[in-house]
Amino acid sequence: MQRPPTECAAKVEIRIECTNLLDQDTTSKSDPCAVLYMARSEDEFYEVGRTENVRNCLDPKFAKSFVTNYYFEEVQKVRIVIYDLDNESTELSDDAFLGKIECTLGQLVSNNPYSKPLVYESGQEYDLGTITVRTEEVKEGGEILDLTFKAAKLENKDFMGKSDPFLEILKSTVDGSWQVVHRTEVVENNLNPSWNQFSVPVQTLGGGDIQVDIYDWDSDGSHDLIGGFMTNVEEIITSQSELSWPCINEKKKAKKKSYSNSGMVYLASWQISKDHSFLEYIFGGMQVNFTVGIDFTASNGNPRQPTSLHYIDPYKPNEYIQAIRSVGGVCQDYDTDKMFPVLGFGAKIPPQFDVSHEFAVNFNLENPFCAGIEGVVQAYMNCISQVQLFGPTNASPTINHVARFAATAQQQEGTKGAHAYYVLLLLTDGVLTDMSNTLHAIVQASKLPMSLIIVGVGTADFTDMNTLDGDNGMLRAPNGEVAKRDIVQFVPLRDFKQAYAELARHVLAEVPKQVTGYYKMRGLVPNVLKPNPPPPAQ
Repeated sequence: MQRPPTECAAKVEIRIECTNLLDQDTTSKSDPCAVLYMARSEDEFYEVGRTENVRNCLDPKFAKSFVTNYYFEEVQKVRIVIYDLDNESTELSDDAFLGKIECTLGQLVSNNPYSKPLVYESGQEYDLGTITVRTEEVKEGGEILDLTFKAAKLENKDFMGKSDPFLEILKSTVDGSWQVVHRTEVVENNLNPSWNQFSVPVQTLGGGDIQVDIYDWDSDGSHDLIGGFMTNVEEIITSQSELSWPCINEKKKAKKKSYSNSGMVYLASWQISKDHSFLEYIFGGMQVNFTVGIDFTASNGNPRQPTSLHYIDPYKPNEYIQAIRSVGGVCQDYDTDKMFPVLGFGAKIPPQFDVSHEFAVNFNLENPFCAGIEGVVQAYMNCISQVQLFGPTNASPTINHVARFAATAQQQEGTKGAHAYYVLLLLTDGVLTDMSNTLHAIVQASKLPMSLIIVGVGTADFTDMNTLDGDNGMLRAPNGEVAKRDIVQFVPLRDFKQAYAELARHVLAEVPKQVTGYYKMRGLVPNVLKPNPPPPAQ
């Protein structure tokens, strides 16, 4: 199936070494070679490549590495097989099998280095030796130029009121044209504007000329040029004091001899910073803590009836289970202990059967953790048979519950750095009845190391839910407070019924950018793990 390109893809280098391999040769030692196979989600395995053949060695450190694309939002299966190569044939069927491992690329990058016993084809362990896999991000550049511009005494282009200026950055291209690389916000009715700081990758700007143009914004799109100037990265980063340029309108300058400028533009501040990637935070030990929130309201239907969204069919998992497995199957690779809290809302729970909008699905709020994603599924199925579905659909208590843990992680950032980020998967069958409180909860959570994925289950009209997704502009709380960043992704599950693996790809694709955006907002760089001391010389 053809998949759209994913912006969050990175490249990862994979290196392999083994110890204590089986000796399959009678007169010498095994001649091992490592073969890397990969598969994306439900696809078949394909061969990525082979290392060199290390002669007469039971503890090989293969020099040849592999570079592959990495996608946080999907399960990329990995299989590494070690063979003893004793002939020139490219076929592996006539070479001795020395052992294998199967895992995911997510496990490799989040447990670096990744060391496991080799197993037989059947999966059985029996003194086949150990394999160690190390991963490293392949990254180019990474420097970001943060710029803040202001202007003074700009020419007024409006008859009624003052100009509404915005600034446009263009770079020169190899074909002699100009390409827009950034456009600021519009400052309304102001001839002395100060624009917000913005960031542009140094690599994007290149080493050539940069054109900076200032326009007066018009609602019909016919923006009037006020003027502009030329500069370059070198001029900016070598400046010892505040830079300023006259804002020149070349057409007006050609027509009027007395023309001086259309105002002055100032570089109020600049700074070069490193653009840290999601994988750098993962390699630095950051954990992605995954939590599930489940809607147990009566609108889901009687769980004993096959028409219910909570019906447990022994032959076909319901939509709640499908969503948990799809999204959780990806997130679990980034949590060391694989213990996941599961919360419910909208049900009457035993023993008193009072309505609760923040209860542990395993009925132990002091310890709501379930072992692995299948443990989450089992706890959910057990819960369904014990609660009474009720209402209303109040999601804010669950969001606030996870936010409290994210707030604790934020408080520890002074000593632990970027060490924990929280992802809440919220599953609901209808529009929320506490929308106002939910908006407030999301705005507050946007300040924390937290992302929210909302999946609409069933056939309800979810139009109003799209207001929670900040893709079309920053979210506002009822009191007018604006979210610090976009942390919400909402999708109806029915859009992915034929390919549940696509659900995870869709809703998790933005998480790496949300993680790096949060830590940049906080000014936190990835932790640097100290390597173990080298072994003593033999």
